[in-house]
Amino acid sequence: MENKQIKQIREGDRQVYYKVYEEHHQKLYRYIYKYTQSAYYAEETVQLSFIKLWEKREGLSEQYSISTQLFRIAKSTLIDLLRKEKIRDTQALSDVFVSPSPLEERTIYKEELRNVLSAINELPAQCREVFTLSRFNDLSHKEISAQLSISPKTIETHISKALKYLRKSLSVFF
Repeated sequence: MENKQIKQIREGDRQVYYKVYEEHHQKLYRYIYKYTQSAYYAEETVQLSFIKLWEKREGLSEQYSISTQLFRIAKSTLIDLLRKEKIRDTQALSDVFVSPSPLEERTIYKEELRNVLSAINELPAQCREVFTLSRFNDLSHKEISAQLSISPKTIETHISKALKYLRKSLSVFF
C-alpha cells in the first residue's frame, strides 16, 4: 500500500498527497513538538516538510515508507530552522555589541591611531625613519635608499623589523 502511495505521489496525485497529509500531520507535529517544546517550530517544520515532500516528490524512494521519508525530511527541515534561528540570534547580538555609535567609533579610531603612532615612536631611530618614509610618504625602497644613503636590502630589513615589532606590540589592542 505504501509503495503504491509513493508511486502515486511521485506521479503528482494530489488526492493521495492530501491523504498522506491527513494521516501523518498530527503524528509529525507531536513528534517535533515533543523534541522542541515549541509550537512554532513544530508547525513550521510540519508545513515546510510537506511542502518539500511535494516539491521533491520525483525523488521519493519506494524502498522506504512514506512515513520514514517524511520524518527524515522533517528532521533536516528542523535542523535548518534551528540553524537559521541561531544565525539570526548571533547577528542580533553582534549588532547590539559590535555596532558602536559614530561618536564611539571616532573615539575608538583615535585611540587606535594613538596606539599605532606610539608604537612607531618606540622603533629605533633609523628603522622609524625608513618605515615612516615608506608607509607615510609612499617612497619606494630605491628612493629611500638614495635619500638615506643605505642599501635597498637594508631598507627591506628595517621595514620587515618594524612590521614585526608593530604586529607584536599592537596585537594586544587588536
